[in-house]
Amino acid sequence: MTDPRLEQTADQRLARLRAALDNGRVRRVQKMLHVLEPAETALLLESMPQDERDIVWGMVPTEDRGEVLLHVPDEVRTNFIHEMEIEDLLAAAEGLEIDDLADLLEDLPEQVTQQVMRSMDLQNRQRLQAVLSYPPDSAGGLMNIDPVTVRPDVSLEVVMRYLRLRGSMPENTNNLYVVDRDDKFIGMVPLSRLVSEDPELDIGEIMLSGIRPMEATLPASEVAKRFETLDLVAAPVVDEKGALLGRITVDDVMDVIRDEAEHSIMSMAGLDEEDDLFAPIARSARRRAVWLGINLFTAFLAARVVGMFEATLDQVVALAVLMPIVASMGGIGGSQTLTLMIRGLAVGSIGTSNALALFNREMAVALLNGLGWALIVAIVVYLWFGMPLLAGVIAAALVLNQLVAAASGVLLPLALKRLGIDPALAGSVILTTVTDIVGFAAFLGLGAIVLL
Repeated sequence: MTDPRLEQTADQRLARLRAALDNGRVRRVQKMLHVLEPAETALLLESMPQDERDIVWGMVPTEDRGEVLLHVPDEVRTNFIHEMEIEDLLAAAEGLEIDDLADLLEDLPEQVTQQVMRSMDLQNRQRLQAVLSYPPDSAGGLMNIDPVTVRPDVSLEVVMRYLRLRGSMPENTNNLYVVDRDDKFIGMVPLSRLVSEDPELDIGEIMLSGIRPMEATLPASEVAKRFETLDLVAAPVVDEKGALLGRITVDDVMDVIRDEAEHSIMSMAGLDEEDDLFAPIARSARRRAVWLGINLFTAFLAARVVGMFEATLDQVVALAVLMPIVASMGGIGGSQTLTLMIRGLAVGSIGTSNALALFNREMAVALLNGLGWALIVAIVVYLWFGMPLLAGVIAAALVLNQLVAAASGVLLPLALKRLGIDPALAGSVILTTVTDIVGFAAFLGLGAIVLL
């Protein structure tokens, strides 16, 4: 039978929850929260205004609060943590997996962190410290400290008895990890092979060797690329000496992919994906004011270029009417190239080896599009104003701006990345400035030379 929750969209669940809140049906709200997964509850909380969010947060089951805190944006999590009592924070941290607990501890007050550490046994404390010793956006920061390990000289029958005695396996376990006496990773044994081979064989006879483990210092983005390229469900993580530290599972990698996608989208508008959707108005206004100010400055630069041709505009009014066409066409063409570049850099498909070939390709595409649309625009302008020279001027300016836009769309992301600046964050602002200035200067400059 189909789970009715799966047939509801997030918007429908939010509407039902709000209706229950408005009608004062507290028990109904609590019942709804009890059947939701923590990630679903987090999405609902993120989608609510502050007053409703506080009410619903108070009804979230205690055993789910830790998981919910991990799934809400950083700003929302920080607000919840500041409002919670120490006892509630300790209860939220209790029962979390080691890798999840490491993520949460980064935002908890020092006093709570120390109490959590003291409450753990020595083995789990050492495991937690191992995860915390690596950056959150690295393989070491993502890993689970729960791999099931075996030695190569043990028979399959002995391993099967050991697994039955364990009684349970960590989530997403599809392989056993083979290590030597120094705990160095040497291979893997798929569970499917374990149950299908002769039980008299040793692990070393059926293990998969030559497996490339993840180095603990490997950036999370590189981890995600390997999972995508190799279709992995889980992968071992080793230290600089090759000793097995833990494993990364596909659910952790999905979080990385989602975060990177959100970052790319939000950065193009100068926003942070971890911002609260319903943050206080004054705080949101201050954040957005920064990029509005930057955009205003670049707009003044473009206006200054236009002002240099004031005399030309006074004599040929048609130039003022047609001027936005050249800039907007360049802006769109450049944005298309910029988007392709940002995606290519993000997934690793663009580098120094193919940058020149891509540059030549984009310039050819821009030239072809520029000539085609320049002809159409020139015909329209001639029919509109009856001025063949004006039609030629706008056609030439449009082609030139398309070429400049394409060149900027390719070179800007590469230059920004070399400088350590996120291309998604600053690329669109700079590109718009370049296409506006070049478009206005080319069109008005040619107009001044040809028409006056």
